[in-house]
Amino acid sequence: MYIVAALYHFTRFDAPEELRAPLLGLCEAQGIKGSLLLAREGINGTIAGSRTGIDAVLSHIRNLPGCAAFEWKESTATEMPFGRLKVRLKREIVTMGVPETDPLKIVGTYVAPEEWNELISAPDVAVIDTRNDYEVAIGTFKGAVDPQTESFRQFPQWWEENKHRFHNKRIAMFCTGGIRCEKSTAFLKDQGVEEVYHLKGGILKYLEEMPQESSLWQGECFVFDERVSVGHGLKQGPYGLCRACRRPISDEDRRHPHFEEGVSCHQCMGEHSDEDRARFRERQHQIALAKARGESHLAG
Repeated sequence: MYIVAALYHFTRFDAPEELRAPLLGLCEAQGIKGSLLLAREGINGTIAGSRTGIDAVLSHIRNLPGCAAFEWKESTATEMPFGRLKVRLKREIVTMGVPETDPLKIVGTYVAPEEWNELISAPDVAVIDTRNDYEVAIGTFKGAVDPQTESFRQFPQWWEENKHRFHNKRIAMFCTGGIRCEKSTAFLKDQGVEEVYHLKGGILKYLEEMPQESSLWQGECFVFDERVSVGHGLKQGPYGLCRACRRPISDEDRRHPHFEEGVSCHQCMGEHSDEDRARFRERQHQIALAKARGESHLAG
């Protein structure tokens, strides 16, 4: 059993480049895999490993500047959900592309999972899903608005083009773990929207705490690891992953004429060249060879 820890924390790192090597070295020593991002605005990522290893890394992060009170969310996986470890330096720990938006200065009102249903059921509340279109496609909250964005960078433009739809509405926003809403709610507050709320801990916390019989969540929650999706109780869902486009695929999608394992699916058939697909086929061949030898392959 592997522990999966999803975390983020906004704080001021004056020299994030100096934090990378010690964090990377500890993760490697503890057998941790996953991804961690460091920037001047804080830290973000999801990692997996043993209980002892995860505890050691979390303890290290708590000792970073301004991180003493950071929070994280845990779930479990029966197999290691990541193929490798990445600790990277970035300009933003979640990229919206609006530098003046600062969650440390202003942010929306946090709403606990047990209070979320009442809020989003109110007639004067508009509920907005801030995730990417392929994430929304497999699950969202009942009645939520889907901006149909391909990346978080598109959200500010979407809001500018659609804000007239939400005149005199309170805005409730949500995302997978909460980090996008830190920025999206700060952005809306900067735009003059007075009442902006977001789900504390994100969908993952809601699915962990809310009994399924009382839930307003419909479908599965996409996660950025080999589990692909989770449902209530954070149990692994039924989706697989198209290795060509990294979008979730169902058993029915696998039966589509455009699906070829590791090469294409109906969602990305027109997005890659013949040369790309030839490269993907060779990668899939190497994955199959590694599996036959009883070895793991980083791409598989």
